[in-house]
Amino acid sequence: MGSLESKKGITMTISDRYAVFGQPIKHSKSPRIHRIFAEQTGQSLSYDAQEVPAKQFSAATDVFFAEGGKGLNCTVPLKELAWAYAGKKTARAELSKAVNTLTVQPDGSILSDNTDGCGLVSDLMINHGISLAGARILILGAGGASRGIIAPILEQSPQSLVIANRTIDKAVNLASEFHDKGRVSGCGFAALNKQQFDLILNATSASLSDSVPPLPEHLLAENGICYDLAYGNQPTPFVRWGIEHHAAKSLDGLGMLVEQAAEAFFIWRGVRPDTQAVIEVLNAERKASSPFETITTNKKYV
Repeated sequence: MGSLESKKGITMTISDRYAVFGQPIKHSKSPRIHRIFAEQTGQSLSYDAQEVPAKQFSAATDVFFAEGGKGLNCTVPLKELAWAYAGKKTARAELSKAVNTLTVQPDGSILSDNTDGCGLVSDLMINHGISLAGARILILGAGGASRGIIAPILEQSPQSLVIANRTIDKAVNLASEFHDKGRVSGCGFAALNKQQFDLILNATSASLSDSVPPLPEHLLAENGICYDLAYGNQPTPFVRWGIEHHAAKSLDGLGMLVEQAAEAFFIWRGVRPDTQAVIEVLNAERKASSPFETITTNKKYV
């Protein structure tokens, strides 16, 4: 944090500046989350959301950092562009080839990282008590959102991990990049007809257009779980799909959003916020605006 002296001798405090870029971005809860983190931890910072199309990403990012920005989050459709932008990459960024967190280093270089995977695993295992070991897991989509979660999932030793995508080659090629990390394969949606999964993760952008990928009726195993990386005040189309197909739990990505944000906040500020408190606040806010029910009980959605 720095300060400027005005001509009248009044000191004006300048807080460190952060932001999230994406398209669409108006729905983003990231500014709210980071403001709560800052309040919790006594940090002085600003964080806003900016609508940035893919074609303008590089120029907008140049301007952001040139004007003193300290750190940047990137969401759909910018994660792979952010990976290419950064001069330095963490090991998990190198592996995923898609990043959501950019940080200015002391020497002025930009370091990229991906906190999506650890955020997802934390939400699944810690917040929801879901074990990934020995599970049959399906990821829908083979874009930047999928890239960031594959390695952290494989680290939990699932029985198998399948990546399904409309463009078959994209799914197959993505799976081949992680073949040395565990049992992972890629296919098209049609190849799912004779398979069942204990956990289905929607990493497509379908929820943003109020749709669901073409999925067979019996894809979800008994007591299986559905999880949409997207989130909203209303259940997403994929969350509704899970409810309709009798999932034991059908969850959206609000918890993942908070957990990945906490990891980015730690990278930027060196302190870890209390994620559970923030998740509770955000859930209370969306319950107040629109009741969000679980599929198995009458308790409110968590």
